[in-house]
Amino acid sequence: MQPSTVAVFCIAALALLLFLSGLYVSATRARFRILCAGADDPAHALTKAVRAHGNTAEYAAMLALLIYLLGQRSSAEWVSWVMVGVTASRYLLVMGVLASATLARPNPFRAVAALGTYVGGTVLALALLFAAA
Repeated sequence: MQPSTVAVFCIAALALLLFLSGLYVSATRARFRILCAGADDPAHALTKAVRAHGNTAEYAAMLALLIYLLGQRSSAEWVSWVMVGVTASRYLLVMGVLASATLARPNPFRAVAALGTYVGGTVLALALLFAAA
């Protein structure tokens, strides 16, 4: 059975976010001539780039796996909407991190994106669990 088109789109979008944010970290390192470690300043562009990529790496793989497995099943339409929502949340988080003046202060984009990731990921995990039962 092939995964749904929505699932494939979301998985590809998460993969693009991961690899493009990694490329952005490398470009930012080159721009500031920092090859190892990073800046400790929460307002520094490299700190924000590393955090955006790291946070993406922390969630993208598990979300992609959940999306793939649910996409293999004939899931309800609401599951597809959750897949899209959680993928959009990951993009919103990266935008919020990169666009914030500093990571030391809360940012509404980051807060909404984090909530979307936590809720969406939990819903996908539960949908998979109940689909397996």
